[in-house]
Amino acid sequence: MSEELNYETAYGELKGILSDLQNDDVTVDELTAKVKRAKLLLELCQKKLANVDADVNGILQELREEDDE
Repeated sequence: MSEELNYETAYGELKGILSDLQNDDVTVDELTAKVKRAKLLLELCQKKLANVDADVNGILQELREEDDE
């Protein structure tokens, strides 16, 4: 991926791949590439969610510390 996808785009593509797999819209020749792409997208989404979680927890911690002052 030359330019990093945002979460919404990656998640949308991942949902599309899952739908194709569930509906048998993927040929045997495409299967490996689709599963590899899905793995990449899933890892990207998980990383972005973990980063957001860490950011939000950091902000909440700062707010708690301000309240304690």
